[in-house]
Amino acid sequence: MTERRINRCPWVGSDNPLMREYHDHEWGVPVHDDRTHFEFLVLEAAVRNARAFLAIQDEFGSFDAYCWRFVDGRPRLNRWKAMREIPATSRESDTFSKDLERRGFSFVGSTIIYAHMQAVGMVNDHLVGCFRYRETQRLDPRVR
Repeated sequence: MTERRINRCPWVGSDNPLMREYHDHEWGVPVHDDRTHFEFLVLEAAVRNARAFLAIQDEFGSFDAYCWRFVDGRPRLNRWKAMREIPATSRESDTFSKDLERRGFSFVGSTIIYAHMQAVGMVNDHLVGCFRYRETQRLDPRVR
């Protein structure tokens, strides 16, 4: 008895039964539930970005080593006095963002990447009057 060959979208591939299951029963099915919409948004971004993240770890030894290249290994120390001075992007976040996109990441526009750089201390955007401005400088001896 011969098995009937089923044509699927090429992105499914042939060697992953989970992808076939996802394609055949979930992908492309109209959704009208907010919880499911959220699940799909998170899942699509997470799976693709996880693969790209692992590839960067393999290439650079760690994602950390890759990231800090964009600021020459040291946090950028800004001297903002008012919130309105803080930019949404920088040359570094533009370059970082484009490189992540080239490597297969999604949802990594320059504004998102600049926010990431702030959050992980690659950029010190505490206002100079904030008590954390000087404290965060002492946390990394490589601060300029």
